[in-house]
Amino acid sequence: MPTTKAPADRDGAGAPHAWPTQPEARSAVPMSVQAAAAWSWRIIMIAAALALLLWVIGYFKVLVVSVAIAVLLTVLLAPFVRFLQQRARFSRGIASGTAVLGLLALVSGLLTLAGRSIVNGFAELSDQAQEGFRELARWLSAGPLDLSTDQIDQYIDQAQAQVSDNASSLVSGALSVGTTLGHVVAGALITLFCTFFFLLDGRQVWAWFVGLMPVSSRDRIHQAGRRGVVTLGGYTRTQILVALVDATGIGLGALILQVPLALPLATLVFLGSFIPIVGALVSGSVAVLVALVAHGPVVALIMVGVVLLVQQIEGHVLQPLLMGHAVSLHPVAVLLAVAAGSLAAGIVGALFAVPIVAVINTVVLYLHGHDKFPGLGDDDHAIVRGEPTAPEEPDAADSAAVVPPSEVDGSAPGTSRLTGEA
Repeated sequence: MPTTKAPADRDGAGAPHAWPTQPEARSAVPMSVQAAAAWSWRIIMIAAALALLLWVIGYFKVLVVSVAIAVLLTVLLAPFVRFLQQRARFSRGIASGTAVLGLLALVSGLLTLAGRSIVNGFAELSDQAQEGFRELARWLSAGPLDLSTDQIDQYIDQAQAQVSDNASSLVSGALSVGTTLGHVVAGALITLFCTFFFLLDGRQVWAWFVGLMPVSSRDRIHQAGRRGVVTLGGYTRTQILVALVDATGIGLGALILQVPLALPLATLVFLGSFIPIVGALVSGSVAVLVALVAHGPVVALIMVGVVLLVQQIEGHVLQPLLMGHAVSLHPVAVLLAVAAGSLAAGIVGALFAVPIVAVINTVVLYLHGHDKFPGLGDDDHAIVRGEPTAPEEPDAADSAAVVPPSEVDGSAPGTSRLTGEA
């Protein structure tokens, strides 16, 4: 009877092996459990890496916050620098220095003109707000709701406890950034220093960073980074516009109603509006309390209408048309990002949460084939092909003046500076 030889092994050695006489025993662990376990340990490793990263950021919080503010200022000042280069024919160094000095002059002028009234007004705002709470309690007791004193006291105690807990966490988060005057001064100097050199040598800094990446990935990293910076620029300019609209609307309403401390109230609303969704509403409630103390419940209700009207304009006009286009984030994602940032790092976390999430969203979408700015990379084809470029020519499509890195891999002329390919 002829025998059948066993087939050769996969390595081609030709060594025979026995045919399986029965089906292989299946694993006792179901595939669903195996998949869950595989995902679980990967998620644990990612969470551990994120925890380590957050610890490092917290340890170097002064540097991290200073550099983050410098990046935001660079995004804001870059169009002005390009304007000086194109219209005034300034060199990049002179234009960058002029932009930083102009920013310092503007901030110093505003503080000089309105600083004293604002500082004094904030102290009065605190007293007015406390008196407003007491006036509101009296109105609830004698008004149509007819609440008992015990109920009102219980509600006030709960509200004060919530405010106290949240205030302590927010203030601790803010003070953790600059616990001493030396930290504040050092952070301000680092911010100005980094802003100037980001404006002056942004190309070289970005080229150095891209040059650290693998050659095959440099083009995608560069394009993803450009789109992230454009998103950051759009968010920053839009948020300033939204904050200005909120402050102007509520400030004018308070001024027309002759509510005291209109300028400090407008300033408080402007600063609070940088925390999306909740900032302007919370700061606007202070204006309502001040109106309640100064002119009674009727003017306070009108002030409530002004605050709600401004919020409706922001929520239904500015946020969908401007902010939605700039960051492409759903309001629920914005709210969750603000909440997570405030829990993690207080006021600083709430301020930076949305721009960080917006940039990450843009970068991840591009890396997965969903490009928000499909025409942004067109100006880079000459760089990728290795054709000569003018390094000082500003990029009209890039709001942050981050242009393609040059000679990051030391390639010869005629090869791509990003990928090293001919």
